[in-house]
Amino acid sequence: MKHLDLGCGANPRNPFNAEFLYGVDIRNRLNSSDSSKFTYKSANLTLEKIPFEDNFFDSISAYDFLEHIPRLICNEGKVVFPFVDLMTEIFRVLKPEGQFYAITPVFPKESVFVDPTHVNFISKNSHKYFVSPHNW
Repeated sequence: MKHLDLGCGANPRNPFNAEFLYGVDIRNRLNSSDSSKFTYKSANLTLEKIPFEDNFFDSISAYDFLEHIPRLICNEGKVVFPFVDLMTEIFRVLKPEGQFYAITPVFPKESVFVDPTHVNFISKNSHKYFVSPHNW
């Protein structure tokens, strides 16, 4: 079983105890005491694709990460939708019967607004939209 943790920092989480652990973070490889236990790739997921092939992972997690991905930005003179693109990417690299696990502050809770780097306010309905099979 292969698991990917998005926005993992130095130590990817492994909520499903997968045999093979992978992490993606915007920063270059960080020092980690357990770095031999996982594969790490650096990518700016606001602008870049998840750097793995289609249907590669059995599970993917995003702990306190999705709220940092903007809904829309202007990039090289074009309006792009990073959050929608990232959700599409998650389901591209996730196997058809795979599991996606995300923890994020949910609007209207006050914690959504506390951290100034939270640029994407996710509600129960928007979360449901992106994880419901009929929408993807």
